[in-house]
Amino acid sequence: MDLTNQIILVGSAVLLVSMLVGVLSNRIGAPLLLVFLLIGMLLGEQGPGGIAFDDVQTAHLFGSLALAIILFDGGLATPIKHFRVGLRPALSLATLGVAITATITGLFAAWWLGLNWLEGLLLGAIVGSTDAAAVFSLLRARGLELKQRVGATLEIESGSNDPMAVFLTIALIELIIGGDDQGFGLVMLTEFARQMGLGALIGLAGGFALTALINRLAMAAGLHPLAVMAGGLTLFGLTAVLGGSGFLAIYLAGLVIGNRPLESTQNIKRFHDGIARLSQIGMFLMLGLLVTPSHLLPVAGDALLFAAVLILIARPLAVWLCLLPFRFTWREQAFIGWVGLRGAVPIILALFPLLAGIEHAAMYFNIVFFVVLVSLLVQGWTVAGLARALGLEVPPTSHVVQRVELDIPGQQELELVGYRLAADAPVLLERRAPHLPAGVRPVAVVRERQLIDAGDLGDLRGGDYLYLMAEARALPGLDHLFVAPPVPERLTERAFFGDFVLDGEAQLGAVSTVYGMAIDPADRDLTLDALIRRSLNQHPVVGDRLELGRMALVVREVEGDRVTKVGLKLGSDD
Repeated sequence: MDLTNQIILVGSAVLLVSMLVGVLSNRIGAPLLLVFLLIGMLLGEQGPGGIAFDDVQTAHLFGSLALAIILFDGGLATPIKHFRVGLRPALSLATLGVAITATITGLFAAWWLGLNWLEGLLLGAIVGSTDAAAVFSLLRARGLELKQRVGATLEIESGSNDPMAVFLTIALIELIIGGDDQGFGLVMLTEFARQMGLGALIGLAGGFALTALINRLAMAAGLHPLAVMAGGLTLFGLTAVLGGSGFLAIYLAGLVIGNRPLESTQNIKRFHDGIARLSQIGMFLMLGLLVTPSHLLPVAGDALLFAAVLILIARPLAVWLCLLPFRFTWREQAFIGWVGLRGAVPIILALFPLLAGIEHAAMYFNIVFFVVLVSLLVQGWTVAGLARALGLEVPPTSHVVQRVELDIPGQQELELVGYRLAADAPVLLERRAPHLPAGVRPVAVVRERQLIDAGDLGDLRGGDYLYLMAEARALPGLDHLFVAPPVPERLTERAFFGDFVLDGEAQLGAVSTVYGMAIDPADRDLTLDALIRRSLNQHPVVGDRLELGRMALVVREVEGDRVTKVGLKLGSDD
């Protein structure tokens, strides 16, 4: 009994300390995953903790379970609207990009380390997937919001490239063990069709079925998150048992569930956000425990060179080739190329050769672990500064830190939201009753602990608590009215979008006459919307710019495929 109590004490204390250190790491800009890895190493057999842990099977089990939960949460949190601008480039990066990265790094490893070409490709496949979740946690900690095209591409890629790396790793292990009797091409094609086909089919069908089941079952609100998680993990296990990609299935299931009307949506998403963070902490602590630091030193030189090829050659080249058809700017390509952080997935995949008993498996694991450390240190610490330097940040549009969301039983489309109005809230500075977005109704105002009638909202004051009933799509507009975000001067609306706001349907000829803009006479009848979309040749997003001499048109609002509001910056030097 004493041993049980001691284990509970030590385990909970380690978790608490890890969370507190994680908060501190956000403040100093350190990559959170790196912190947990280092804590795990300090707790290990060669650290002050002295805990001896070398159970690869258990590590693989809990690592796979944690990764499935993280991918499920990633799907739940990905808005389907991001697919309009990021799906095609993200899928290109998640499939062809992973294959190119694995091939370049694999062939280099085969040459440099003296491996045969299949063994080299296996090492390349293990490090093929990225962990953009780590990137977004860093950006959020620094208060950065990326242009939607870049952010959506990275977000979708991070959730969809893990199955490709898993597929390549398993297929190459089968080839190495089987001696390539079936032929490289046949095994790869068969494995790809089976894993991706079953993963996509079961994930999508299961997501719709699980959504319908949750909405129809009468259960306590606290059970909804558990039922959704159990259903997602059931789909993961079922797909894996049938030989498909469980990781793809659970990500797609989460994507479907997160974008369908669902009972207790906010409770479900909050629960899974918390359990995903817990899984991430536990997984990295465990992987830190598993590694033996003294075994990293003998491979340090080879691993550094391998990491350099991966970060400086393989990933940028793969990004450039995959994004060629989509007309990303060089700044966007450079950032996406640099943000190929390696996280938990490569370390978990490095366990596969150990379980399969493949020669050089221990070397694979140590090299991969070292590469992840280098990636988190070098790329993780520079990503926020690079986003600013390349001009890829946009003024924040959502400030949920001051928003209270309450689920209403039986209503999946409406939310009751509340704001505490600061003295500098935009609605108070305008000194007039706000024009509420469509689908919003005021409910109540609480002032000095007294409930008063919301009325026409013309008498709002600083310190008031305002509650409104709103459709989910109206929430960003409400944030814009009732929250004053702490943004630097360069990201204020006037500095970023310019002094003038133009309608997307305004004709270029009329705008040029008013502002003295030099244009091609053949373009006089074009609307600003048509001009910008023709110039971009892709879906426009907020922050896109079109230079016209010393002036610039900056996309301010987008609805569907149309640019509805355009900012005009005079004297632009960009």
